[in-house]
Amino acid sequence: MLTSEELDLITQSPYKQDFPLLAANPGLAYLDSAATAQRPAAVLDAQRRFYETMNANPLRGLYQLSVEATAAIDAARKHIAGFIGAVDEKGKPQGNQIVFTRNASESLNLVAKTLGAQVLGPGDQVVISIMEHHSNIIPWQQVCAQTGAELVYLRLDDRYEITPQEIEDKIGPRAKIVSVTHVSNVLGVENDVAAIARRAHQMGAYMVVDGAQSVPHVKVDVRQLGCDLLAFSAHKLGGPMGIGVLWGRKDLLDAMPPFLTGGEMIDSVTETGAVWAPVPQKFEAGTQDAAGSYAFDADIAYLEGKGFDALESRERLLARYLCEQLQALPFVDVIGPAEPERHVGAVSFNVRGVHPHDVASILDMSQVCIRAGHHCAQPLLAYLDVENGATCRASVAFYNDKSDVDRLVVALEQVWKIFHGND
Repeated sequence: MLTSEELDLITQSPYKQDFPLLAANPGLAYLDSAATAQRPAAVLDAQRRFYETMNANPLRGLYQLSVEATAAIDAARKHIAGFIGAVDEKGKPQGNQIVFTRNASESLNLVAKTLGAQVLGPGDQVVISIMEHHSNIIPWQQVCAQTGAELVYLRLDDRYEITPQEIEDKIGPRAKIVSVTHVSNVLGVENDVAAIARRAHQMGAYMVVDGAQSVPHVKVDVRQLGCDLLAFSAHKLGGPMGIGVLWGRKDLLDAMPPFLTGGEMIDSVTETGAVWAPVPQKFEAGTQDAAGSYAFDADIAYLEGKGFDALESRERLLARYLCEQLQALPFVDVIGPAEPERHVGAVSFNVRGVHPHDVASILDMSQVCIRAGHHCAQPLLAYLDVENGATCRASVAFYNDKSDVDRLVVALEQVWKIFHGND
């Protein structure tokens, strides 16, 4: 259980005032940040500032506005690279390793349709885990069907862990690509990606990481993870919707074919062929969301200004408190690790005998926002044999506080009374 000193740290949030939606709705308990985070005013202001002060198409003009827009996007790439540890031996951020996409889903599709199609053939294997989001399942299902490769799943033990033995057994010499989530969006567990990456590289496979749920909550360093490619989205960090990132080793990105073709991603075009632009432009066909990239840069600046380590520590306390309070309710079953400290950001649960959709709808009447459904992870819920194939999920961010969780608990007690009276 949290100590009194730890409870004091999460009793009030000094951050809610920075988020216009939360500041305007003090009665709202927003517990769905795993789906999308709220945006701080700094992000909203930056997006508007781009359109008001430098609205031009980056890379396509030699006039001042276009030059400024180009410089702003280049700066954003470097800032994002530094944020995830994509730096050279001198600590210089490698902005040319940052590809902007629409979201993590598009980033993973890009990898499957380019790298996958390039290296996979009959008899090869793609290894993923059973806890993957559909965005890290369906693209691999499709590319395996197209190439004749086999899709292999890493399974969980009764502690919701991928064991060293499972890693050794499933990632063998036939593996060409291993693609695993860093943090489960359902269970909240953090996988030992570094260990999985070591095994993948020993077998000559590429290591892809879905960082959609980890980059917002834990300090990610691609060098320490040992991955070759990392996908994540801006909106789960508090940045704009419609901006995703694919980081990759420069030599690997250079070797991968383009995903989409058209304007901006070429160096030259003739009637019979084309020469691709260098990375990252090779993967960014057409006009990109420059304002969104600029605002994402501002979002990272906001997070760093608050001290990311402090935000991470606060979120861990909030997740522990959330799990502890749910475990204390006799009619609630937590789905995932029994240890509260192992939940990164999210806790899934069910109210006995009540469908998750009903739970979420009733909670909404009390202005408590949670997620209900299969969370785009149907294979995992089937593997765990979860009733109705659905769960409730409450997820926290650093702007939450103790009162948000307490209001969830009170509202859940009301749910139980509605369906079961005072039993």
